[in-house]
Amino acid sequence: MSIGYLALVLHAHLPYVRHPESDYVLEEEWLYEAITETYIPLIKVYEGLRRDGINFKMTMSMTPPLVSMLRDPLLQERYDKHLAMLQQLVELEVIHNEHNGHVKYLAEYYVKEFAETREIWEKYSGDLVTAFKQFQDTNNLEIITCGATHGYLPLMKMYPEAVWAQLEVAVEHYTNEFGRAPNGIWLPECAYYNGLERMLADVGIRYFLTDGHGILYGQPRPRFGTYAPVFTETGVAAFARDHESSQQVWSSKVGYPGDPVYREFYKDLGWEADYEYIKPFIMPNGQRKNTGVKYHRITGRDFGLDAKQLYDPYWAKEKAAENATNFMQNRQSQISYLHDMMGRPPLVVSPYDAELFGHWWYEGPWFIDFLIRKSYYDQTTYEMTHLADYLRGNPTQQVSRPAQSSWGYKGFHEYWLNETNAWVYQHLHKGAERMIHLSYREPADELEWRALNQAARELLLAQSSDWAFIMRTGTMVPYAIRRTRSHLMRLEKLFEDIEAGTLDSGWLEKVEYMDNIFPDINYRTYRPLTAG
Repeated sequence: MSIGYLALVLHAHLPYVRHPESDYVLEEEWLYEAITETYIPLIKVYEGLRRDGINFKMTMSMTPPLVSMLRDPLLQERYDKHLAMLQQLVELEVIHNEHNGHVKYLAEYYVKEFAETREIWEKYSGDLVTAFKQFQDTNNLEIITCGATHGYLPLMKMYPEAVWAQLEVAVEHYTNEFGRAPNGIWLPECAYYNGLERMLADVGIRYFLTDGHGILYGQPRPRFGTYAPVFTETGVAAFARDHESSQQVWSSKVGYPGDPVYREFYKDLGWEADYEYIKPFIMPNGQRKNTGVKYHRITGRDFGLDAKQLYDPYWAKEKAAENATNFMQNRQSQISYLHDMMGRPPLVVSPYDAELFGHWWYEGPWFIDFLIRKSYYDQTTYEMTHLADYLRGNPTQQVSRPAQSSWGYKGFHEYWLNETNAWVYQHLHKGAERMIHLSYREPADELEWRALNQAARELLLAQSSDWAFIMRTGTMVPYAIRRTRSHLMRLEKLFEDIEAGTLDSGWLEKVEYMDNIFPDINYRTYRPLTAG
């Protein structure tokens, strides 16, 4: 009989990086890399668990931009070509390294790995959303939603209509894609502000995730801290991130992904190989890029990239099993201690970005597989659960009002509002005002109806928190600025043309083709909430 619960939660999200207007845009490869290194490996793990009769339980968000891209025929076709090129590269590498035993061994490993990737890709005809949904249908995986475009909600609260649109569009999109309404939501960046729970309740959401201090500083302070959810006054539950289990995986200093035997992310064949040899597999303009083929291990903090030793997936997999055992034992100790202190079964919520597992930490999917299997067979202290099952089994919780918070730097909003990105918000607020104004209009004809809906799409795409995040990190900044500006400029042109009655049907058709997310959107989602 278990005395507590462990809830593993993965947040699967990418910004909308579909570019049909160009034959090649580097940022689209964010999606292709995540498919190869995270999403298909996770599907492999889930399939293996189900095949072996393990009734696993996990929670996983799949954001609307990610779901939209995974189901986009153009991106599916482009990924198929991307994977074919990867397969061609590693087959060539086997021949090229005929007399280099260890590298040949690794190239042959990648040949097998990419063949298995293609097998799963073709098994589901490129529809990975259906692949994940099957595990929701068996109640192994609880799939939850997020903001429509991962907009940072606390920085929109002066325009409640903008917050409402992020929530309503997300719920409607999820319902269309998964055939049922979502139970829960991963708030973008786990960012909460007081009063948000009222909108969550009104849109039908039953629970959300927040950072630990958002619950610890709640009023009244929760008796069981972060080890039980609280109900807000609207009846919507709030689950808090557990710091201890998060640090064991996230921390760059003490986290598992930094182990010397694991694969080195920053040493890639695209940068290492002879230029003329690798040229067919890099960018069309001849610039080098990551290929995803990596031959070296982390080795140690004191080793520069040039001194990294060769990787061995056998020993890395052994280390992943060892780390999973350590994680399990730590949760056993933690839950036993908490149970004795609380006098009731504690819940440890361990949320992570899904892309950590496989993309950044190559061995992450193995770790998840080992953790679930070891938890199932090797211990009885805790039961793994997903958040919907936990609420069904534990319907009585303390009522508390969470504190404003996020899971970002310093725990509040600083990472998304600072000297690098503050300039965007005056324009986003102006865009919200434009959409609220347009929401009162009754379209004169089908063209105006399409233009009004496209204006709503453009604002949502401009609001993505990813753009402000990228500006702050200092990577791919020109792209983030260009995306923000382009969506806002399209919104402004649509607004002016709608108001003046001068819509250009040809231009609108091009914009609809480029920014085709949320085909069923209704611009009236921005109508003031009191207007009905």
